[in-house]
Amino acid sequence: MHETAHHELFTLRDLMRYAVSQFNASRLSFGHGSDNAWDEAAYLLLHTLHLPLDTLDPFLDARVLPEERERFLKLLERRITDHVPAAYLTGEAWLQGHRFVVDPRVIIPRSPISELLADGLSPWVADPDEVDFVLDLCTGSGCLAVLAALAFPNAQVDAVDISEHALEVADQNIELSGLDGRVTTHCSDLFDQLPQCEYSLIVCNPPYVNNHSMENLPQEYRHEPTLALAGGEDGMDLVRRLLDQAPDFLAPGGMLVLEIGNEYSNFIAAFPDLEPVWLSTENTEDQILLLTREQLAP
Repeated sequence: MHETAHHELFTLRDLMRYAVSQFNASRLSFGHGSDNAWDEAAYLLLHTLHLPLDTLDPFLDARVLPEERERFLKLLERRITDHVPAAYLTGEAWLQGHRFVVDPRVIIPRSPISELLADGLSPWVADPDEVDFVLDLCTGSGCLAVLAALAFPNAQVDAVDISEHALEVADQNIELSGLDGRVTTHCSDLFDQLPQCEYSLIVCNPPYVNNHSMENLPQEYRHEPTLALAGGEDGMDLVRRLLDQAPDFLAPGGMLVLEIGNEYSNFIAAFPDLEPVWLSTENTEDQILLLTREQLAP
């Protein structure tokens, strides 16, 4: 669309309509915070104009300044032309009402495990106050570690990642949430460099995308670190190591909560003898499983 036509866009309503039209025409992929063109356009517009993120309606007929319009259109262009996920454009992502800083060193926070943590893992955790040590493996931005610390107020939380770059982002998020005394980052390849500890809870959102799916990922996901997504031929490369080693790091009665995305059939094929409890969230049925130490090390 050429410059002169842009001058026809006066209000937030105009910009919203234009953005949604452009998003739909460009066949963008959503899944990094919002799942449709309208919500994403609203988020980008409100963020650009420094308005509260949940109050579009009162401002719809307000006019924007030329420089505000240009700022928004530049953002749209990067979203459309380069398929950059919105969170990388704004430098932030929201999960369970909490803001996390993000950049391309980490995958964008979106794990449905966050929903279970917001509920204190009820009914599986009887008393959130009694959870003492929690491990978040493959922590990325540190989002699940932070949410775990908030869910279990007396817990010490270890946040582990193989990527030092990711841990730089995680450290920022831990500090921003005021939890630096309770959440500690460790650079480790799963458990390999981790001091011995008996955790009452391990949560893990590992790289689990199988090779075939990796090859067919929408462009948006290619902006994320491959290391955080790719799970090998059947997506289970890391999961095999994890399930093998986890019992040594779980307290008696300790639990592992593991996300495997769309790899349900690959998980069942790889571990036919395990009988996990499948935990459902608002949008998922068979993507998160729970296993006890006793199930993993009979």
